[in-house]
Amino acid sequence: MADEYKLSSVHVHSKLCDGKNTLDELAVTAWHAGLKTLGFSGHSHTPCDIEYCMTQSRTALYKAQVAKLKERYAGKLDILCGLEWDLFSDDDPTAYDYFIGSAHYVRGPKTGRYYEIDFREADLAACIQDDFDGDGLAVVEAYFDNVRQVAEHKPPILGHIDLIKKINKGNKFFDETSPRYMAAARKALEAAAANGCVLEVNTSSVYRGYRDDFFPGEEILRAWKEMGGEVIITADAHEAKALTFGYEEAAAQLKALGYDHVQVLGKDGFVPCAL
Repeated sequence: MADEYKLSSVHVHSKLCDGKNTLDELAVTAWHAGLKTLGFSGHSHTPCDIEYCMTQSRTALYKAQVAKLKERYAGKLDILCGLEWDLFSDDDPTAYDYFIGSAHYVRGPKTGRYYEIDFREADLAACIQDDFDGDGLAVVEAYFDNVRQVAEHKPPILGHIDLIKKINKGNKFFDETSPRYMAAARKALEAAAANGCVLEVNTSSVYRGYRDDFFPGEEILRAWKEMGGEVIITADAHEAKALTFGYEEAAAQLKALGYDHVQVLGKDGFVPCAL
């Protein structure tokens, strides 16, 4: 059915990690908005993280609360207990209804430090200078290699594949038009294709004011189309009012690039939806 993609939001964060709303508030909002599927995807416990991931105790609470919401909304809203799993996480992503595989860190080869590459400019700058001899594209290559490794874990959804560009607006740290950039991205795409991942078209970069474009960029989406890859639209929502932000714009962009459908995740798995 056309427009069915507007009724499923499966990349969603709550207060149990770095979101602004409770699980209950998110569920109420989704129900009132007429969604059919709400997939929670808390950030997986990751030992090197000190800011945004769920602790082990919060992970247990997360599972328990989502289970209660599934019962409460049975027959009204399909709720899924998912996980956004990071490459450096120690959680088992197969213990959830589904998982989104993502890379958020680059580990410095010299210092051993784990750098968040999508948050503070000072962290990305330190990563480039202290561990990659001032070569921003070398960090890009390390990041996309992490994405490649994530893809090899066969996540149903591969999250924001080019997150490395989030705080690079205006090519502040590296040139996104460089052949090195796309060559690194293509290796990650090839791994995603080989492992049957659905590529996420993620609108959060615009909603949160970091970029004027979504994840991933058009060149990556063109390459993915040539590979016959599948896509899903998500909002990576960190608050209730963002659950389906930018869906129509993302769909229009995909259609302009030659995509004729997107995948929609529901309680019975993926279903194609015509654009």
